[in-house]
Amino acid sequence: MSAKARQISADEALPGRDTRPFALAGTHTVLGTQIDAEPPAGYAEAVFGMGCFWGAEREFWQIPGVWTTAVGYAGGYTPNPTYEEVCSAQTGHAEVVRVVFDPAQVSYADLLKTFWEAHDPTQGMRQGNDIGTQYRSTIYWTTEAQRDTALASRDAYAQRLADAGHGAITTEIARLGEFYYAEDYHQQYLSDAKNPNGYCGLAGTGVSCPVGLGVQES
Repeated sequence: MSAKARQISADEALPGRDTRPFALAGTHTVLGTQIDAEPPAGYAEAVFGMGCFWGAEREFWQIPGVWTTAVGYAGGYTPNPTYEEVCSAQTGHAEVVRVVFDPAQVSYADLLKTFWEAHDPTQGMRQGNDIGTQYRSTIYWTTEAQRDTALASRDAYAQRLADAGHGAITTEIARLGEFYYAEDYHQQYLSDAKNPNGYCGLAGTGVSCPVGLGVQES
């Protein structure tokens, strides 16, 4: 097993720093919204990890009802990490996308459908050719309703995957701790304004995810 595919403990993590070590422009290059703003009243926040965050973010900013997206790091120990530190597998973080959305226009269950179908959640500490703990499949919930919906959707999709001959789901489902924004050049990396033909390693299983089959809306 690659050393980068072993999840470290808190005692092994890099020390990090008290403040963000880089500037952040903050304006979404596609949606025109503020990526680091608090959600507007009535809006909700979701955080997903599904491999390289470049392609993951593009999946979500295209969904009607999504107000803003941003890529960053979550699920680790090192405060205010840099991309290079996360890539070393010495921070414990996963590459993730933060999604702020209007539940009146798109449900959390619908976001989960995009999450499950856009990547392969059975690969453990990798996604395709991207190997390491930072590429693990993750759902970081922000409310107990999100937790319950995520667990129900996992169980429903696991059955669909098993029926299609795939292995067990390895997705981490946990409460969101600290979310740290990634460097500005990573934000909306695959947008037309930056690198529309850039690398994207995401590939789904081809198995559709049921929405409304044992899954509660939230």
